[in-house]
Amino acid sequence: MFFANKYFYFITIVLQLICVVHCVRRGRQQNNWIWIIVFLPVVGCLAYIFTEIFTGSEIQNVQAGVGTMFNPGGRVRRLENNLKFADTFANRVALADAYLANGQADKAIELYESSLTGNFTENEYALNQLIIAYFQVKRYEDILPIAAKIYKLPQFARSRAHILYAAALGYIGHPEAAEKEFKTMKSKFSNYEARYYYGRFLINAGRHEEAFALYNEMVNESSHLSPPERRYNSNWIAQARGELKKYS
Repeated sequence: MFFANKYFYFITIVLQLICVVHCVRRGRQQNNWIWIIVFLPVVGCLAYIFTEIFTGSEIQNVQAGVGTMFNPGGRVRRLENNLKFADTFANRVALADAYLANGQADKAIELYESSLTGNFTENEYALNQLIIAYFQVKRYEDILPIAAKIYKLPQFARSRAHILYAAALGYIGHPEAAEKEFKTMKSKFSNYEARYYYGRFLINAGRHEEAFALYNEMVNESSHLSPPERRYNSNWIAQARGELKKYS
């Protein structure tokens, strides 16, 4: 009975996390879905899944996500076979995404770069992912021309690629430009990844007191977040806490 309860609890937490992440990414949190998911874990998750997720092709996305969680290598092999069978833009990017998620950034970069040809030269998604991959291997200079292609798109301002672009500007010696970008993303109770990298930028610039104030703000906010929000941002809050301990 103990093990059954333990697995039930684990499955419920995973379902809540999937639902909350999907809800935030689709901008549906204003419909009170997050509160329903948190306070009615099983019923709320099932209601959200069948109302908002199980719509056409998104069923395949959920299945792929669950499969990746338990067998990431198997998904990579399947996508490699798909690309061998049909060398298409979609198959290249799907495999590149899998490589990137699996910590194989160099392989991902090769595929993203080779996919940006013909009608897909300016593909926004592939360019965003290429910025993330370049950042992982510290190719900061290469991020700038890619970011320039999509900078004016409104969705870029809210993307992870924008955060890493700002961080890259700081790393390659453009502090004023970097700080300008970071300040557009700095707001309370949100943008924890952007604020973490802004703190790192401030530390590198010798502005330790400002960095510590920012990290303290992040850590203090964590107690006011809902459980799903706290889990979603736990990595950046933990890193902020680690920076505070390191320099205290």
